[in-house]
Amino acid sequence: MRITLAEEIMLLSLDDESGTARQRQSVGWAVAGAILLELVMAERVSVSGKYLELRNTEPTGEQLLDGRIGLMEAWLRGRSKRRVTDWLTKDQAKAVGAALERLGERGLVVAEVHKVFGVFPQRRYPEADGTVERALRERLQGVVLDGAEPDGRTAGLIALIHSAKLHRLAFPDRKPAGVSVRTAEIAAGQWAAESVRTAIRDMQAAMVAVTAVTVLTATS
Repeated sequence: MRITLAEEIMLLSLDDESGTARQRQSVGWAVAGAILLELVMAERVSVSGKYLELRNTEPTGEQLLDGRIGLMEAWLRGRSKRRVTDWLTKDQAKAVGAALERLGERGLVVAEVHKVFGVFPQRRYPEADGTVERALRERLQGVVLDGAEPDGRTAGLIALIHSAKLHRLAFPDRKPAGVSVRTAEIAAGQWAAESVRTAIRDMQAAMVAVTAVTVLTATS
């Protein structure tokens, strides 16, 4: 089963038994970035410097991506382009919910509602089918730990993991310092067309910017 990069990041973040998401804030930026990257790779969106532009509104056939095209079209109405950071900030919370819903539709997780203190409802997504996640982790291990050459999608996923600092989620048995050199190498490598690699670079800068602002706001 082929799933989107955003769903792959969500699978890495979810605790298989409890269904809770770890590193939720950083995962939100990575999921929103993953959807944006797939739209770039599908030639629906272009990212240049600090700005993104919607180039083609034709459906991709993947509902998670097509839903974002519609939202982005409305967000850009009257403008040719807007800042990448503004889109990531707007979309990161909703993108997580959309990715979780898609995983549920595929039968990979089950949505459950628990009440905190017996009052406040909280959704959790325990694993229903672990085959896709196991294959994903094997693929990441082969590239990052065993030195295999990544395909474009896997390299893009690793670049997102690196920029959002999700090393612990992807490689829970390794210290981040032990894998970050390799993930940085892949993120900077010649694994895709120049336009996509440039988009990754610009999105990484945007994710660093929005994460820094979020941390400063939370601690002030």
